[in-house]
Amino acid sequence: MALFGLTRTANPEPLLRGDGLYLRPATPADFSAWSQLRAASRPFLEPWEPTWPDDDLTQAAFRRRLKRQEEDIARDEAYPLLIFDQTSDQLLGGVTLGGVRRGVSQTGTLGYWMGAAHAGKGRMTRAVSATVEFAFGKLRLHRVEAACIPDNAPSIALLQSNGFHREGYARGYLKIDGAWRDHVLFALIESDARTRATAA
Repeated sequence: MALFGLTRTANPEPLLRGDGLYLRPATPADFSAWSQLRAASRPFLEPWEPTWPDDDLTQAAFRRRLKRQEEDIARDEAYPLLIFDQTSDQLLGGVTLGGVRRGVSQTGTLGYWMGAAHAGKGRMTRAVSATVEFAFGKLRLHRVEAACIPDNAPSIALLQSNGFHREGYARGYLKIDGAWRDHVLFALIESDARTRATAA
């Protein structure tokens, strides 16, 4: 697929567009905006994310991130995307469709983060919607899964607003901010999304 080469260009065309924003793989030119947004949002993000490595915001770590991104996309294993405002080109956050499993599963796992200054404005809802459309349309997945900490009410509302169904509760599911945390499990299957699109 042509999108596999996007990370190799200086100014890649957006991979996805969705209601006032676009999503694409990161490039070396994104380092400054990415590191500044992550640093400014650190107190907001850390309670919901794995512990940040000591060098997480360095240019060397960002280069490793880009290399891993290119390999993941080329192997059809994960699709890490940055979210930008369509009008200003301002970086807003990121979405990853990771853990892609083919064969009889045809499933991917959704993860996302939004800069603190841009949260609560409906942008992540639209970014997730575009990512789900990409997962079922371009990637031909059957199922998209997501998990969030039980007291993360905004994340639960975000998933439900995109049609995800609560399917279970996993104890000690992921190590978040240095501690093993329980998670609520959600999923959306392709027929659910098609039904929602038809109704809309």
